Amino acid sequence: MAIELDPSYAKAYYRRATCYLQTMKYKQAIADFKKLLTLEPQNQLVRQQLDSTQKIMRKVEFEKAIEMEEEKSPVERCFEIIAEGGCEVDKTYAGPQLPKTEDGKFRITPEFVKGMIQWFKDGKSIPRRYVWEIVLGAHSHFVQEESLVNVDIEDGMTIDVIGDVHGQFYDYLHLLSLTGEPNEKHALLMNGDLVDRGSWSIEVIVTALAFKWLYPKRMYINRGNHESKEMNRTYGFEGEAKHKFGEQTYKLFAHVFTEMPLATLVSATKPPAGPTKGAILSPEGRKRYFVVHGGLFSKDGVTLDDIRQIKRIGQQPGQEGLMCKRLLHPSLLWTDPQELPGRGPSKRGVGIAFGPDVTKRWCEANGVTGIIRSHEVRQDGYSIEHDGLCTTVFSAPNYVDQAGNKGAFIRIDAAGTQQYTQFDAQPHPPVKPMAYASGGLASLLM
Repeated sequence: MAIELDPSYAKAYYRRATCYLQTMKYKQAIADFKKLLTLEPQNQLVRQQLDSTQKIMRKVEFEKAIEMEEEKSPVERCFEIIAEGGCEVDKTYAGPQLPKTEDGKFRITPEFVKGMIQWFKDGKSIPRRYVWEIVLGAHSHFVQEESLVNVDIEDGMTIDVIGDVHGQFYDYLHLLSLTGEPNEKHALLMNGDLVDRGSWSIEVIVTALAFKWLYPKRMYINRGNHESKEMNRTYGFEGEAKHKFGEQTYKLFAHVFTEMPLATLVSATKPPAGPTKGAILSPEGRKRYFVVHGGLFSKDGVTLDDIRQIKRIGQQPGQEGLMCKRLLHPSLLWTDPQELPGRGPSKRGVGIAFGPDVTKRWCEANGVTGIIRSHEVRQDGYSIEHDGLCTTVFSAPNYVDQAGNKGAFIRIDAAGTQQYTQFDAQPHPPVKPMAYASGGLASLLM
């Protein structure tokens, strides 16, 4: 609007170009930088940003061209390399052993996972072959799940919803000591952003995927905005994965990230405990919660079935096509709540923010008691907003060793009752945060 009113207003072009960069719309950003240089030809900062953006776009286009030429998916390629004997376990490896079945296939056990976690805690690494087996084991379950997973909390069962962890492995271990590991009566739901920023993203994601392989119906993982190639390139996971286990391993992770469900519908199976006046219940009169990394959508009328039918596998946020349902997918991963009614621009410069009226209309239309989302630091580890209909939970305490916040998780029982637990950051080895990141000056909002 500012540009329409005054086409010579240079700051407006700069702000719009910055927003385009954050949403990975490089061509539009380049166009605005070029326009800005016609208005301010001596602006060397803009000239440098134009040059760096053009380099990024060339790299992205090259990688897209390479991907189009590759006929095999990373999963198929890894299976092929394994069959050819190209990914064997080094005979000198002395760590926990992944056992095999009678027909020679690797299998996951609680004992192995326990030993692996201690091995990681001691600062050691498992073989690349084991990493592949764990990721492929989780893959075999993700591909069977819909984009919206239904989880019913049976009588005597609980589920813990965990927010962003961001590669903070030692805090993640402390968190698991509080939640307990998945078991027959207890499930975990990790709500995205397991990787990036922290220096131990590999250890976090491999541990989580090992639990997914071991307990597929008690370990659930939603995709976050950081389970994507563009974010991994900027905020560290790509560099970490390649450094620790090589190019093919990163490609495998990047593909399996696209297989992760986008949201989970957690449903109580018992009547609500206590008064229910004003509560929004399911058609069966039970509480249920929509758990998603980001939030709601840029338009009304989106149903649970719409989300369930999103074709997500192999797709990156922001891509056009059926899978995005006209940007449903980026909304699920990127949006934030706001105090004002209606919808507005996000303070991130990416996506939109949604108000309490938007939340209430959507919950009423879909019979959802409340939304549980993550994606934002909260000083207390969680916050209850939108008249109790929207809860944010964040599980990376003292985020990137700077924020001073607590972490938290939410426990839900068979009646749909929520219990909040806070925890503090734990000591960790002296490794520089974002050690593998190429975008160290990027905003913590991302």
